[in-house]
Amino acid sequence: MKKAFAHIKGDIFGGLTAGIVALPLALAFGVSSGLGPTAGLYGAIFLSFFAALLGGTNTQISGPTAPMTAVSMVIISTLIAANEGSVEKALPIILAVFMLAGIMQVGLGFLKLGKYIRYIPYPVVSGFMTAIGLIILITQILPVLGYYAKEDTAYVDTFKPQAEAVILSNILDEEASDGLLVLEDFSETVSRGQQTSEAQILEESQNLAAKSASGVLGALRVLPAALQQISWIEFLLAIGTIFIIYGFKRITTAIPSTLVALVVMTGVAVLFVPGYRPITAIPQGFPVPQWDVFTSLNIGQLAPYVFTALTLSLLGAIDSLLTSVVADNMTKTKHKPNKELIGQGVGNTISALFGGIPGAGATIRTVVNINSGGKTRISGMIAGLVLLFILLALSSVASTIPAAVLAGILVTVGIGVMDYKGLRAIPSLPKDIQIGKPKGVFGPLMIGISSEVIIMFSVMLLATFWNLVYAVGIGLVVASLMFMKKIGDLTESKSEVTTGSKEKLWADEKAFVELQSDKIAIKHVNGPLFFGSTDGFQKLAKKISSTAETILFRFDRMEYIDQSGLYALEDLLVELSAENKKIYFVHLPKQPRLMMEQVRLVPRLVPTENIFEELTDFLQHIKSTKK
Repeated sequence: MKKAFAHIKGDIFGGLTAGIVALPLALAFGVSSGLGPTAGLYGAIFLSFFAALLGGTNTQISGPTAPMTAVSMVIISTLIAANEGSVEKALPIILAVFMLAGIMQVGLGFLKLGKYIRYIPYPVVSGFMTAIGLIILITQILPVLGYYAKEDTAYVDTFKPQAEAVILSNILDEEASDGLLVLEDFSETVSRGQQTSEAQILEESQNLAAKSASGVLGALRVLPAALQQISWIEFLLAIGTIFIIYGFKRITTAIPSTLVALVVMTGVAVLFVPGYRPITAIPQGFPVPQWDVFTSLNIGQLAPYVFTALTLSLLGAIDSLLTSVVADNMTKTKHKPNKELIGQGVGNTISALFGGIPGAGATIRTVVNINSGGKTRISGMIAGLVLLFILLALSSVASTIPAAVLAGILVTVGIGVMDYKGLRAIPSLPKDIQIGKPKGVFGPLMIGISSEVIIMFSVMLLATFWNLVYAVGIGLVVASLMFMKKIGDLTESKSEVTTGSKEKLWADEKAFVELQSDKIAIKHVNGPLFFGSTDGFQKLAKKISSTAETILFRFDRMEYIDQSGLYALEDLLVELSAENKKIYFVHLPKQPRLMMEQVRLVPRLVPTENIFEELTDFLQHIKSTKK
């Protein structure tokens, strides 16, 4: 107990500083997500406290982050659209997806899968992070300009026919469920339709307009209208915020520039700009659990979003563990990845129960905590308590923050989150893919491009303009296929067949020159024999001389074989056996031998006495058979 509080002074200051830094980001991410600033604040409170309490990184500060918020924003907008544009109707399923993602993170920790997160290819992560930055930047253009589609009368009016169609569809659904729908008599439908007020049609039109203007494509769609209707008050507040964030850093980094911008621009708005738009009011009092997550949903409703929840949980795991590595490097400690995943999962699950958005380990806030003296998990718990105090004591003050100020903060977040390191490396990456024709009218028409660049831009474009979740999955598949193709090509290029040529023999094979080497073919297999290299293996096998009576397979450098490779090898051995050729193995590793024995390839096609541990044993055997 005494040891736990040995660094209490540094933990208090670190947690206090990190909590204050987290406030504007939590509010901004909440607004960006679509659930409002309260959801961001709740997420920061519960995730910061419980991830620190149960996690495996002592100095980690957790909360809503740009990647997690970007994915959450897509999930939220999709589910709101599927629930007639009503946040209230969609909230239970939204929070259920977030809760499921947290539970999955706990499962990843208990299954000890934390160490495997690092195997996600860098181009996928790079493309994803750059896409996150682009999504935040593009979607924040509208609030920076002070444009809100629901308030654009001309734009809303274009959706009235669709709104009436939606209302009619709802009436028909209600009649069908009540057993009142009769094709021969639509009098009941007409009666209900006539009871629809202009206010209801307007509300539905506004929901459709907001849906149409959501996301990257939606923001670009209404951008011309937004530029014609700029609210200069909102625009100047946002630009002022951005200017302070970047400018104040040049003066000092002792005080977070984001916090300075929030306080200064809010003060300016309150004192001198009476017509500004504040954020959604933050309710006072302790957060209340959203029990509707359990009472108004069933498993069937959640089933279509299992993959979405899994993607969110994996993203949170990656985000958190990368921050853990940063913390390790700064504190010269070693985090526990599986325990960290459990802590993050519990924090996200509890956060979702209270209506918070999901998050992960936050790099900037963690660095601030460490630099301010934070040493143990107490600092992260204090950061959460600081935010809770602000909620309970200062919620009315926080509710005066201009929406444009949070939009300005998010613009700087979007600029900062993009992977400039990966983008700068593009010109220097090896161009391992050739596109075009080897010969043309004016010579070769070949363009070289890096496979890593293809993966990076594919993920970036798909994530930005289509779907974040699917973009990551496609990126992983493409990266895996390209990797397997490279390994297969490498195995093929380094494998060979020789009948005793001095140039191709390995150093320990010179003795073959003294033998009747044209009667002995040696097949070198360099690298794993798996489904990506079987084609090259089969082509190489055709090079075995028809005059060779003895075939020696050297597996010194083949540590792994999969089922595809096993059957490719079996087909070759069957063919060689049919030609009455003698087959020998040398240096057969443990894993390939076990696979061969399981399918009876050994001893069915290659007797155990034809398998030698050392090449010298094989040579002695050959010499003895010649006598």
